[in-house]
Amino acid sequence: MNFDSIPREELPGILCRMPKAELHIHIEGSLEPELIFELATRNRLRLPYPTMEELRAAYAFTDLQSFLDIYYAGAGVLQTEDDFFAMAWAYLKRAKADNVVHAEIFFDPQTHTARGIPFATVINGLDRAIRRGREELGLSASLILCFLRHLSEKDAFAVLEDALPFRDRFIGVGLDSGERGNPPEKFARVFARCRQLGLRLVAHAGEEGSAEYISHALDLLQAERIDHGVHCLDDPQLVARLVQQQVPLTVCPLSNVKLCVFPSLSAHNIAKLLAAGIVATINSDDPAYFGGYLNENYTATFAALPELGVKEAYQLARNSFRASFADENTKEGWIRELDEFFAHRHAQPSTVSAH
Repeated sequence: MNFDSIPREELPGILCRMPKAELHIHIEGSLEPELIFELATRNRLRLPYPTMEELRAAYAFTDLQSFLDIYYAGAGVLQTEDDFFAMAWAYLKRAKADNVVHAEIFFDPQTHTARGIPFATVINGLDRAIRRGREELGLSASLILCFLRHLSEKDAFAVLEDALPFRDRFIGVGLDSGERGNPPEKFARVFARCRQLGLRLVAHAGEEGSAEYISHALDLLQAERIDHGVHCLDDPQLVARLVQQQVPLTVCPLSNVKLCVFPSLSAHNIAKLLAAGIVATINSDDPAYFGGYLNENYTATFAALPELGVKEAYQLARNSFRASFADENTKEGWIRELDEFFAHRHAQPSTVSAH
């Protein structure tokens, strides 16, 4: 494909209109202040922030933990199945507007079961939104259950047991929350059990944590995909392994800057990851808190890094499909649509359909 024939000034429009997948989105992190206040009113809850403006002003994070404190407080408004449905449905509509054709969505059941919310309430609401999204939006989506790494192995096993009656409603498990002091090996036995159950395996590593955390997630958890992983460049041997094994990284540029992993987008290393041959993807992480959904992550990153051009836009979108847990035929169908978009329709508004 001749990317040089596409003028660079068309790049922002291409980034927004091209079909793409999102593989690193925490559904609780898509909870916008407006919906937080709406659900708080519905459920007769009093928030620590009197106005939406004051809540947004609290989004001046200095590190991951300062974000998590606000994140968990916001999630407290989720009480009923309809609340979880409303949150997921709002995200899916936004994803559709960004020309996302497939999303693999993280959810944190322990955040809710610790408050006395039944697991069934959480997953039934999310699943109902996903089914509606498939029917009304033509958007494919799957759920990935994440264990909170700051909690114990025992807690992780307990939520896994709660989840098993709903095994058909989620495709895999992940590991999120604060990396510091919570290395991957803490959950090796839990992941071994999940592997026996045939679940797909991903893990956050190498965001706050070192490159060694990435290696441990691969070796001890047998993670198939690494969420974030930006510190991999600190270890040339790890980079070679990621390239050879084509292990995908789900990178979240705006999140990385908001949480001070990088001082600015212009200092981000995603262009270097791609140049090294790593299967990097762009994602939004917790978009309500970090200033942008998927298209904003693409456009802001490309604006800040002039070495990223049309070729890299195509590569990132293609990587997002290849790195997904969809079946091979479905992946190939999405990639054919992507190829056609770049070959024939890059200058026109997208009419790309979802599977």
